[in-house]
Amino acid sequence: MQGFLVLLAVALVASACGFKRYVWFISIGYGAAVAAIGVALLAMFGARAGVASALQALLLVVYGCRLTGYLAYRELRSRSYNQKMKGEVKGNDSVTLGVRFAIWGSAALLYACQTSPVLFRMAAGGRTDALLLAGLAVSVFGLAFETAADIQKNAAKRRNPRRFVDTGLFRIVRCPNYLGEMLFWTGTFVSGIGVYAGIAQWLAALLGYVGIIYVMFGGARRLEIRQNRSYGKDPAYQRYVRTTPILLPFVPLYSVEKYAWLVA
Repeated sequence: MQGFLVLLAVALVASACGFKRYVWFISIGYGAAVAAIGVALLAMFGARAGVASALQALLLVVYGCRLTGYLAYRELRSRSYNQKMKGEVKGNDSVTLGVRFAIWGSAALLYACQTSPVLFRMAAGGRTDALLLAGLAVSVFGLAFETAADIQKNAAKRRNPRRFVDTGLFRIVRCPNYLGEMLFWTGTFVSGIGVYAGIAQWLAALLGYVGIIYVMFGGARRLEIRQNRSYGKDPAYQRYVRTTPILLPFVPLYSVEKYAWLVA
């Protein structure tokens, strides 16, 4: 329990940048919290973590730093992105301080839960087994997949900023960056299955995993609504959305717009 409270405290501090701009609680603050938790885990357990567990914590640092850098550049330097999001994100003045504290606390709790499998593995002695190795491999693949999708999208938008992206990994699913993130956290959850001790650890790990999957589907829904508004009259886009799954490859789920409960 004490270790989990440390993760929560680290997540709260790292994501506090959201008080400057509340959306940063779940964007820049998200990446910063994951990276900071990875550093904290390495500092807490040191050599006791075991090589594979230490690599997993280091992967959290890499993941968080990459995401923070990408989101910070997009939000602080990308004029086209900020213009596009102007009407979709409320200004700070319209979000009360109480709501900001609620977002901050709930987001930090989610980040602590997402990373808790690494804590539980290290606290159990950091022993290496097949589940840890499999989870680590899935997380590495997910990080590479998400990074490649972001690079491909940026390159496609530079070539033709007015067209939707349907090349590269976007031929597989319409939101490959979200798919990569789900794979990353699937690997993290799987890596701890062999060591979860008691209902509290299972609940924390499941809350983190189910929570981020929900957030990714909610993000896919927001993106779909935005793209339908921008490209909905384009016959090429209509064909694309009819034939390419939105988030899960080989699963014939082509739209989540109608699922209003996906409000993340």
